[in-house]
Amino acid sequence: MNKLALRGELLLLLATFLAAVGWIASKQIITQVPASAFISARFLLASLILLPFCLSQLRELRAKQLFSICAVGVVLAACIQLYVYAISMSSSLSEGAFIMSLAMLIAPFTSWLLFGVTPNRAFWLALPIAVVGMLLLILSNGWQIEQSQWYFLLASTLLSLHFVLNKRLTTNIKPLSSISLQLFVVGLGGLLIVLLEQPQAFEVSKQTLIWFAISTVIATALRYLMQTVGQCSVKIETASLIMILEPVWTLMLSIGLLSEVIEPQKLLGGATILLSLFVYIKLSQS
Repeated sequence: MNKLALRGELLLLLATFLAAVGWIASKQIITQVPASAFISARFLLASLILLPFCLSQLRELRAKQLFSICAVGVVLAACIQLYVYAISMSSSLSEGAFIMSLAMLIAPFTSWLLFGVTPNRAFWLALPIAVVGMLLLILSNGWQIEQSQWYFLLASTLLSLHFVLNKRLTTNIKPLSSISLQLFVVGLGGLLIVLLEQPQAFEVSKQTLIWFAISTVIATALRYLMQTVGQCSVKIETASLIMILEPVWTLMLSIGLLSEVIEPQKLLGGATILLSLFVYIKLSQS
């Protein structure tokens, strides 16, 4: 393995861990800060942090390309709003992380519906495994699905849509400039909701400010920068395998930092979902 590929894999591995840290930080912050205000501040600042790395690239983009990036950013904004709202309602971050990881498996179906790209054989083999894992995860209390689980599933569907659209977008646009502008759009979307809702004044503790700094600088700006750089030197199959570690890190952090208790059935469901993703990626290679 060459040094460039090894560095890319290490960057992706670290990016998955930072993404998991973002789950913990988001849960800590929204106990004091309205979700829309948090999203607005987090993503506007994160986009400004990334701006110096891609300012020259953004200047070279045509108006049509800028519009396309912003349109895909709107999809990401809707996904983030649902994701954070689901976190505010959920008592199990790891459960939400496993549901969100299904986006990778939903993406081929989304591409099929939108662009007529028929899913490969690996998708149809992995799909039943994912369905079993999903049922184990969300039906631990009988045939009753929690409201937060619906929101996580809808956010996962939007994330798959963003993945499909973003993949087509970055064929002609450099990923970092696209990501930076999309994060800015997410922040603007949060700001618009803040202006419409006019939330009441709130106080922010020193601990929340620390978590906000972690969420913005480390779990958003640095994470997306590492992920973008890492993906450039790693095969897509390898990158996909590394990225499915995010819910595993989230599970470990939520148990260690939030004292989350995971029921055996939910743990089995999460493991089954990971298995379905692993089967899909490995079979897709061949």
